[in-house]
Amino acid sequence: MKRLLCLCLMWVSFGASAQLPDFTELVQEAGPAVVNISTTQKPQARFGGQMDLPQGVPDIFRHFFGVPQTPRSNPRGHSQERASLGSGFIVSKDGYVLTNNHVIDGADQIFVRLNDRREFEAKLIGSDPSSDLALLKVEASGLPTVEIGKSESLKVGEWVVAIGSPFGFDYSVTAGIVSAKGRSLPNENYVPFIQTDVAINPGNSGGPLFNLDGEVVGINSQIYTRSGGFMGLSFAIPMDVAMEVVAQLKESGSVTRGWLGVAIQEVDKDLAESFGLKKAAGALVSQVVQNGPADEAGVENGDIITEFEGKEVILSSDLPHLVGRVRPGKVAKLKVIRHGKAKVLKVKIGALPQDGNVLASNRSQSQTNKVNRLGISVQELTDTQRKQWDTNGVLVKSVSQGAGANAGLINGDVITMIYSEIIRDVSDFDRVVQQLPSGRLIPMRIVRRGAPMFISIRIND
Repeated sequence: MKRLLCLCLMWVSFGASAQLPDFTELVQEAGPAVVNISTTQKPQARFGGQMDLPQGVPDIFRHFFGVPQTPRSNPRGHSQERASLGSGFIVSKDGYVLTNNHVIDGADQIFVRLNDRREFEAKLIGSDPSSDLALLKVEASGLPTVEIGKSESLKVGEWVVAIGSPFGFDYSVTAGIVSAKGRSLPNENYVPFIQTDVAINPGNSGGPLFNLDGEVVGINSQIYTRSGGFMGLSFAIPMDVAMEVVAQLKESGSVTRGWLGVAIQEVDKDLAESFGLKKAAGALVSQVVQNGPADEAGVENGDIITEFEGKEVILSSDLPHLVGRVRPGKVAKLKVIRHGKAKVLKVKIGALPQDGNVLASNRSQSQTNKVNRLGISVQELTDTQRKQWDTNGVLVKSVSQGAGANAGLINGDVITMIYSEIIRDVSDFDRVVQQLPSGRLIPMRIVRRGAPMFISIRIND
């Protein structure tokens, strides 16, 4: 009986292992195109020459770096710190190398080392901090290259492999699966990250993520960590996005992105109900840049963008990913829900401004102290306030118990729209509030400390 049990266990073990992928051929073929990247920096360079990560940091999405090597003198005899910062990979036989921008940011010299121990000094062709990508060039020919794959065809649950130099251990191979696609990370508006459970650590930064066909489908860029090391969550830049950036860096050394000219917010359950939507999805337009692309196309505050160029917008964070990849000047189709009805608009995409969005508007005064059906009192904005916040509307002066307090209104909020009605002054406000239906959620647009947003409010008379 024991012998039979052992045989069964051996069969189960063999059956399970027989179905696991073998990465050896992939690594042999693709490995030679993966490189180690190190830089030199002057003594006063960032981190004071120390490239190791601090311990005990709070939960945070982080770029990751490598470990310091021995100091090295440059040709002029000045001591510089040589640091092994990360990884990269060769995308063309004539020496173009792709890596992360944070790997080479602030470097005086950049060195690329192949796994056959050849080393080249690299020239920076261009970098793009928004996508955290950098394109390098070494003077060589006949170099080994990776095969570029389509990240859009990746499926959740698919096996993927990373090759890099974690903690300075060159050409280490780790494997895992795709955990999710299209992830938005804090302060990263233009990259729909691939999430994996591949073990990624400091030094893997800029290295390739392969599918089982040996094609690069992503560039390892960030981890979510408490300690500075791998905790099961790693993120890669999709190769489809990266190659669009590479094309622009080769052409001009910089990257331009599409710009719609709107401020947006998430549609939660209450907002969906207040706008008459069947599900909480889309990007709610809370502000339109005056004379921007969206404004000229007829987009209005309160529109809910549900599709861009035929691609569904589920989360508000989906929209910047889609718009940013469109070249300025292209005419794109935008599907919006306005007053409960679908509408298709054509918008000529603009170029993302370098100095941020400028919003505009203008108007004048008068005031009221009476408490209304919302349980609030409001007053006219002064000319100074209109210029400061670039908006019309009425200022919330006090909040009593009632619908306004329940919805989260506070003193200092500026109400600019209620139930699709523009609020320009107190008379507009009084008229609209008087006509509001009772017992149902209603969308209200406010500006709080200069930031526009929608809230939902319910009056129970």
